[in-house]
Parts: sequence; C-alpha cells; structure tokens
Amino acid sequence: MKKLVFLTGAGMSAESGISTFRDSNGLWEQYRVEDVASIEGYWRDPELVQNFYNERRKQLSTVVPNEGHKLVASLEDKYEVTVITQNVDNLHERAGSTNIIHLHGELMKATSSNDPNNPNCIVTLPEDNPIIKMGDKAKDGSQLRPFIVWFGESVPMIEPAIMKVNEADILVVIGTSLNVYPAAGLLSYTNSLCKIYLIDPKEVKYDPSLGITHIMKGASEGMKELCELLK
Repeated sequence: MKKLVFLTGAGMSAESGISTFRDSNGLWEQYRVEDVASIEGYWRDPELVQNFYNERRKQLSTVVPNEGHKLVASLEDKYEVTVITQNVDNLHERAGSTNIIHLHGELMKATSSNDPNNPNCIVTLPEDNPIIKMGDKAKDGSQLRPFIVWFGESVPMIEPAIMKVNEADILVVIGTSLNVYPAAGLLSYTNSLCKIYLIDPKEVKYDPSLGITHIMKGASEGMKELCELLK
C-alpha cells in the first residue's frame, strides 16, 4: 500500500467556519499573539488565556468536518494515510481519519502547567462542558492548561512527523502558508521519489525545485481534484 501523507493547516478547517489567525478579520485582529499563544503570555495572564481557549472550544462544538476532511479520511481505503496537522481542532478525527499527528496540540485536551508533555497529566475534556477553570488541577497538582504548543515551546511531535514525511510516496499540503516553522520545514524531508501536491487557492512561496503540483482551490474542491488525479 502506498504511503500518503497530508500536511494540513488553517485553510483545511476554514470552510468549516473555524476562525483563522492570519486572514483579515481573523483572530489575530482581536487578540495579540503574544497574549494568547505564547508561554510568556500564559504565565503573565493565565485567566485570559484559559478564557480564550474555552471560547475556541465552544466554537468547535458548533462546526462540523467539511467535504475536504471527509475526502482525506476516505483515502484510507486505498492508501496508508497519515495526517500531520498544524490545527488543534478535532475535525480530522470526526471525519474518520485514524492516524493523526497533531503538531501544535489538541484543543479538546488539557494538561499540566508544570510539565505539559507528561502523558500522565494529559486529559480529554468532556464534550458537553469542555471548560478549564482557574483552580482545576492536573495530576501533578499544577493548574490545568490547554494542551496546546505555544510560541516559545518545543514541538515534541515534529520527529514522528519527519519520519512519516521521509517515508511518503505522496505528500499533500493543504491550507498552510508554509511559513510557520518547524512545520514548514517538513517538505525538505521528502525522499526524491515523493510526489508533492499543494492545495491552496492563493499563491504560496515554495522551492520550485521540489516539483510541486499546485491545485489552486480551497480544501474541499481541491481534494475532489486530487482524488481524480490519484485514480
């Protein structure tokens, strides 16, 4: 079975109605990234950060996977599929994908403030009340915090992602600007025989020597075209 690896970013979930940070009227315009997406911001005002992610979880409960998510999952019938995502939502899971590497953490999980990557402290929040309150404690006694990789923190899942990209027969990049590292650097780990597709309606800067096939469409329409090309 051929190994098909997806690298997905904010554009993958935008069609589902999830606010992106970088687009106009995106989340960056309402919040400073340093305040809600950095470890320094968390220690400076943990309550602001908790409230921000509590709101993100409430929003997540109101959206559903789009056609693009579903088509990614459907390819598991024909390929050994791995999804590497920069997104913290659970839309790939809800669409039926079974092998997902979350580079930047998972919105529906919480963890220790002192030791965020300790597996013993990572918990899944209940879907009917996915709220973290100040005073909620992790197993190690520290304040529970979002299980999110913030700016200023290491990306522990980058090594497994590199291994999957290196083994890929086909790599498909969907809805990511390829300017957030270390994820953007993953393309440099493809092997010489790997076929690379990029699905994005906008121009994206990338190394032309990679021989990328750019499908200039959104996630759902782009995935329909990709499925035809892969037949």
